[in-house]
Parts: sequence; C-alpha cells; structure tokens
Amino acid sequence: MASPAGAAACPAWRDPARWQTATDVVAVLIALSLPWSTSLVGIFGVVLLIAIAPTVDLKAFWALLKRPICLAPVALFCLALVGTLWSDAAWGARFYAVGPTAKLLVLPVLLYHFQRSDRGTWVFVAFLVSCTLLMLMSWLVLAYPHLALRAPAPGEQGVFVKNYIDQSQEFTLCAVALAYPVVMLLRAKRILPAMLLIAIALSLFANMAMVVVSRTALVTVPIMFAVFALLHLRWRSIVLILCAAAALSVVAWYGSSQLRSTAESFERDYKLYMERNEPTSLGLRLEFWRKSLGFFAEAPVIGHGTGATRGLFERVAKGGVTQASGEVIGNPHNQTLNVAVQWGIVGVAILYAMWLLHLLLFRGDGLVNWIGLLVVVQNISSSLFNSHIFDFHEGWMYVLGVGVAGGMALKGQLGAGMEPEPPARP
Repeated sequence: MASPAGAAACPAWRDPARWQTATDVVAVLIALSLPWSTSLVGIFGVVLLIAIAPTVDLKAFWALLKRPICLAPVALFCLALVGTLWSDAAWGARFYAVGPTAKLLVLPVLLYHFQRSDRGTWVFVAFLVSCTLLMLMSWLVLAYPHLALRAPAPGEQGVFVKNYIDQSQEFTLCAVALAYPVVMLLRAKRILPAMLLIAIALSLFANMAMVVVSRTALVTVPIMFAVFALLHLRWRSIVLILCAAAALSVVAWYGSSQLRSTAESFERDYKLYMERNEPTSLGLRLEFWRKSLGFFAEAPVIGHGTGATRGLFERVAKGGVTQASGEVIGNPHNQTLNVAVQWGIVGVAILYAMWLLHLLLFRGDGLVNWIGLLVVVQNISSSLFNSHIFDFHEGWMYVLGVGVAGGMALKGQLGAGMEPEPPARP
C-alpha cells in the first residue's frame, strides 16, 4: 500500500482543479496579449486547448456542444471546410480561406470552461488593463514616433503595434463597456471607483478623438451607446446624457483636427470614387460591395466555394490598380457579403443565426450579460464595413468575449446546483 505522502504527491499533475486554474490563467494571458500580439494569442490559444483537456467531462461537453449557441459557430467552420469541394480556387487558397473560421471552434470550449469557472471576471479585467496600457503607450508614441514598433502609415500616428482599426475596436469596446459599472457604482454611491472608471473611459475616447480613430468606430460607438441607454437608463437620464454627449462631441470636433479629417473623409472619398474612379477607402468598399452582390447573384444558394473570392475579383477587374474598378481582393470588407460570395444564402443563414443566438444568450441583467451583448453588437455593426468574424484580431475579441461572458451567463442561468460534479481526484 502506498504511503499517504506518496499518494498525495503522485497525482498532483493530474488534479483537475489545478488544470482548471491553469486554463483560467491562460485565458487571462490571451486577454492581456490580444491588444499587443497576434503570435502570442495563437500560441496561448493552443495552450488553452491543452490545459482544458484534462478537465473535460465528455458527456457534459457533448450536451453543451449540441446546443444551438455552439452548433452555429461549429456549423460555419464545417461549411467553410465542405465549401472547398465546389470552389474553383487552388487548393492552397481554399484551405487558407478555411483558417479564419477555425477560431470559432474555441468558442464552445470557452463556454464549457467558464460555465464552471469562478474567474471569468479576471479575463475582462486583464483586457481592460492591457488596453489602458496600450492607450498610454499610444499617447507616448504620438509624442515620440520613433518608439513605434512599425512605421506609421499616413494618418496612423499614435499606433504602437498592429493598426488603428484594431486599436479603435479595443478602445471602443472598453470605453462603452465601462458605462454599466459606472452607472451601478454611482447608484450605490461608490464615487471613487466610479470616478476612476470614468477617467479611464474618457481617456480612451480622448485618444480616439485626438490621436487616431477608425471610421468604423465613429459609426459603431453611437449604436453601442444607444443599446446601453435603451436597456439600462431612464428617459430623463437618456436626455441628460444626450445633451452631455452633444456638448462633448462639439468640444472634440473643434478641438481635434484628426477627428474632423476622419469624418470629412467620408464625403471626399465618395466624390473621388464617383467622379474619377479613384481607389479611395470608401470608394473601394462601394466597389467591392457592388461586385460582391453580382457574384452572390451568380450562385445564390451555396456560393462559389471557399477561397473563390479573389479569383472572382480578378475575373472582373478592369482599369488597372490606379482605379477602383481594377482592385483585386479576397475580402469584400463586409461580413455578410464575404460569407454570401463563398457559401451563398446557406452561409448567411448560419452567420445570422449565430449572431442572433448569441444576442439572445445575453438577455439578462448584470455586468456579464452587458459585456457579452456589447461584444456581439459591436461585431455585428462593425461587420457592415469589415469581415470582423474572420479577421484575426476582431474575431478573437468575439470568441473570447462571447466565450467567457457566455459561459458565465450559462452558469447564472443554470444555477450552481445544476453544474456537473468535477472529476474525482485519482
């Protein structure tokens, strides 16, 4: 018979509780690294799957996997994989186009884990801290451009890593997400922590107004605030906030030439595209959308197949690269059209079902439901102008946000008494 000391020491590496803690830590590391590095997120994503494996109850995981909130993202990946069979693209291009959907397979894993974990809040705090540090670094890079890790493109001053679109998405999500805890803290008369969160939110907005902001953020911020106001505020509070927002907007408009330039570029880009066929940012999107609708009309049911988009654009390109009509791209910069061109109405139905199911998952009250709802709303609204489910950075924001918040929401809905028992220690 083994001694008690030996029995206690031997199974330590197989202890499910330790692996569960390790998985929590890896999820926190993903949140910390997401604003700064794509490589680290990919590495930690693999480590997450390894760390969670010893804790999985296959019966419970299979039951969760059969729920629509998990079936939809898995179905989108499977459709991308099957869609390689009827695509005309080279096989390398077909499998490369499957890659952006693979991250959706992590979503059920996160839902499963954080339905059982008590540390989901750590992930949200880690992401907020990381974005706050990036915001401070952005101000520093604005003053000392040589500190940036990449040569800034025109109009991208103050970007330390990645690009201004990713940075704006992060700052927007954090700043708007803070609205809920700020209101709750003020109602509880906890003034100091509320003031701290207000300072962080205003600093994030100030950075977007004074340093650099994407046009997508200019469109999505009002939508996100409208959702918050309708769900959590009384009409009198909404009117007061609208007045305050209008006043701050006026100050930001006249105080930031960068903000005015970004907003005015909408009209300028449209005129240059319509009158001269110039490949402006807005003009290219309109060109991509127009052609993509044509591609969709050619194969409306199951699309042209995975990875076929670039070949379709090459087929209709004319006028050379100096004109909008000559641009060739594999991404039409609209999530719906990106899916529709490759997999037709079948793919669009799965995409919209996924969004709707994840919106309904966060119907309740509380901070967790607010964060989850906001992640989905931001992804839907920003996907009007980008393919943010398939983009690495924004796609991981969606997977991590919905996975962690969704697991916590499921735990709240089921109740602690309905959670499966953890595996017994060997």
